[in-house]
Amino acid sequence: MPHAMINGCSLFYTDQGDGEVVLLIHGLGSSTRDWEYQLPSLLPQYRVICLDMRGHGQSDKPKGGYSIKGFADDCIAFTEQLNLEKPHIVGISMGGMIAFQLATQRPELPASLTIVNSAPEVIPRKPAEYLMVAKRLFFAHVLPLSVTARGLAKLLFPKPEHASIRETFESRWNENDRSAYLASLRAIIGWGVSDRLDRINCPVLVISGDQDYTPVESKREYVSRLGDARLEVIEDSRHGTPIDQADNFNALLLDFLRQSGSAAPTQTL
Repeated sequence: MPHAMINGCSLFYTDQGDGEVVLLIHGLGSSTRDWEYQLPSLLPQYRVICLDMRGHGQSDKPKGGYSIKGFADDCIAFTEQLNLEKPHIVGISMGGMIAFQLATQRPELPASLTIVNSAPEVIPRKPAEYLMVAKRLFFAHVLPLSVTARGLAKLLFPKPEHASIRETFESRWNENDRSAYLASLRAIIGWGVSDRLDRINCPVLVISGDQDYTPVESKREYVSRLGDARLEVIEDSRHGTPIDQADNFNALLLDFLRQSGSAAPTQTL
């Protein structure tokens, strides 16, 4: 499988299919493997590239601090090295943050953005938000990854019919490098580009599970500040919407990509 040397770091990626490019960016503690439910739907029509961010999956896990801007810089350099012109970018959770950062830095780069269960900032502003962030950081640094993995698996996929998904999720999460995972978590806290959303000039689809961590209303608020953007809420879904509601998610994504692609009809005056 291919690796690309990007900003001094070897990044693992998969590259399959033909057509317009769709770049899939995973979330915190995840990897290219967690897009497995999307590939069968996307590959008949698109060239699909999945990238392991530094510190994740089969990519290098350098020591030192990570940042959302650094992740975005990696993605930008990656698209340039592979000569990917106007990719459609899909990011979930931390991957959505990376997509926001990239699109505000380089508005001309993406053909479209699909933001899944994410937000343009993680900046605590109220006492309850500071407490939530403090608890998340504390428990992440104190608890073994195995305990975190088990708890997250039950939280994200709680139904009896999710048993196989829970087992897979827990097993993969346990493979994380602890130092890289914590550095990536710290990169999220305090990051934000809410004041630069007006720089985004491509079509944007925001997809939210109705039971995601971030309330739907907060997503509706930031969508209202984007130009060509819409919000779609998928019912009976938590944070792992592309997995727990794969069919509904894939249908929304494919429809949006068709509307946003180079062959999409344009308005004439």
